[in-house]
Amino acid sequence: MEKQVARWKSKKLDGRKINQMEEQSANRKEKNMTIKEQASQSVTFYFMRHGQTYLNLFGRMQGWSDAPLTPEGRLGILRSGYGLKDIHFDALYTSDLRRTVETAQLALKYNEFIGKDSCLRMMPEFREVSFGAFEGLSGEYVWNEIREKGNGGKKFDPDSPSLVQDEMNALRKADPSDTAEDFMRFWTRVEQGFMKLMKRHKGTGQKILIVSHGMTIRNIIHELVPEFSLKTPIQNGAITVVSYRDGHFILEALNQTSHFADESLVKDDFFPILPMFLDDQLDDSSRQ
Repeated sequence: MEKQVARWKSKKLDGRKINQMEEQSANRKEKNMTIKEQASQSVTFYFMRHGQTYLNLFGRMQGWSDAPLTPEGRLGILRSGYGLKDIHFDALYTSDLRRTVETAQLALKYNEFIGKDSCLRMMPEFREVSFGAFEGLSGEYVWNEIREKGNGGKKFDPDSPSLVQDEMNALRKADPSDTAEDFMRFWTRVEQGFMKLMKRHKGTGQKILIVSHGMTIRNIIHELVPEFSLKTPIQNGAITVVSYRDGHFILEALNQTSHFADESLVKDDFFPILPMFLDDQLDDSSRQ
């Protein structure tokens, strides 16, 4: 992987919720702490967007609706995964939608550290934004409707610090079915999932893979690293890396595709798939 693209200190994810965890982190700081000790107190999240699907190919809105990956999409993920094959991921997460599970299976085909105990943990919290009645419709038509009926006919300001919130709240307002997610509904769901992972992995020094969706990844990064700005979409198969150290989220790599391997190195043929479980099912079984 290329060296870090950007590093910014961020605000806290939710001061009330992780205050105790940050106090523990602060108590661990020692002037003579070794690099190895510092690394063991961090956690690094690798966010990967799913591969191109048929709805992506046709320019359709794809939130909670789902579609399989195209042959080109599968090839792109194999190339992305091959470029990450020497990274030891300590835990593997996806949303509960088919396209992220299919992506994760392909991305891990060549990984050198996959073993008999490896499995995918599916989390509904990491689903894409729900577009309500706009699901499956032309993206060009939908965004025009969002501007006209949700934002008073005005274009969104790409430089506004509240761009993410403005777009999602306008989406909800424009949706005739009143089932699309506004920002608060979306972030409450995603934050609950991310807090599970923080509680589970914070301070372990582990590397965590999360295969999710374009808007979901963009919005997560926006909340974790408020200085973050990205005016282009997260690309299919791209990697965005965020670490958590000393009470701060730090953006290490953004929308990265330079690690993609050459097509000649990968092949879309048969391979054994990893076991898949809903994350809550594994938690329940571990308590029995």
